[in-house]
Amino acid sequence: MGEFELLGLLRERLPAAGPQVRLGSGDDAAVTVPGGAVATSVDALVEGVHFRRESATLRQIGRKAISTALSDLAAMGAAPGEAYVWLGAPEDLDDEGLLEVGAGLAAVAAETGTTVAGGDLTRAPVLSLAVTVTGHAPDADDFVTRSGARPGDALVVTGELGAAAAGLVLLEDSSAGAVDGQDLGAAIADALRARQLDPTPRLAAGKTLAAAGATAMIDISDGLAGDAGHVATSSGALLVIDADALPIAPGVEQVAAATGCDPLELAAAGGEDYELLAALPADALAAAQEALAALGVPLTVIGRVETAEGGNPRAEVRRRGGEAAPIRGFDQLRPRKPR
Repeated sequence: MGEFELLGLLRERLPAAGPQVRLGSGDDAAVTVPGGAVATSVDALVEGVHFRRESATLRQIGRKAISTALSDLAAMGAAPGEAYVWLGAPEDLDDEGLLEVGAGLAAVAAETGTTVAGGDLTRAPVLSLAVTVTGHAPDADDFVTRSGARPGDALVVTGELGAAAAGLVLLEDSSAGAVDGQDLGAAIADALRARQLDPTPRLAAGKTLAAAGATAMIDISDGLAGDAGHVATSSGALLVIDADALPIAPGVEQVAAATGCDPLELAAAGGEDYELLAALPADALAAAQEALAALGVPLTVIGRVETAEGGNPRAEVRRRGGEAAPIRGFDQLRPRKPR
């Protein structure tokens, strides 16, 4: 079918527009009346770089495209508002396939209360999606940035780490067959793959941490070590992370053992967990843990914020005994096999 017929079918699958949208998808531009403050972020997925169609379903690709963008809003403590989607369609993907991608986008939009308010559809050499999202808060000061961590704050992380990196190994590393001898179990293996293919943005947790008084926050997309470094640089502080305190997801150690990898590398450098790393004043910690427990999200203390002596802000992952582990996060421009 033609571009406009396909766009019409995609629009039919979208959830109803939220209260801040006056005019949504279908016109030359969307019209919103948000009030308060607006946070905006953009994220992209490109076939061969961020996913392979051989290992991810089209619906999962659509879900991941919008979920990873929404994760940036979670890190700001924002309430989700609108999403604008560019979809680049390769010639070998038929109409039904494109509708499957759209169905994944629409499902996450409905689950999170996000309005897909517009976008564009073009041909592209490979399947590609760019998603711009907006989030809302009553006042700009309600958003949590990377730059507010203070000496004495506790470093906390939601959920568990390393699952997405281990899931990637199971999906793409031929040596992962050795995991069969590690008593991993089908359920755990499926859960690891799901964390790589279909992440969940921690939107409710982000708002809860913001309300609890988080001084800085970031989503863990490029690995705990790398993302902690961003917070350290923006805050002008030293972030000390205790390697033994990391909440490593079930199955990560078995995958690491089977492939000759350090589980700390998967947990602290693997990326794509889309958990939240936050700095919290010590007196806010207990209330924050209680509030997140009510959401079913564990909150683990993994370190502390210290003064950066000599004007050298940085993040250090320290093993038992205080030795700093030389771990870096993921860098999009450093060579690495497609994710």
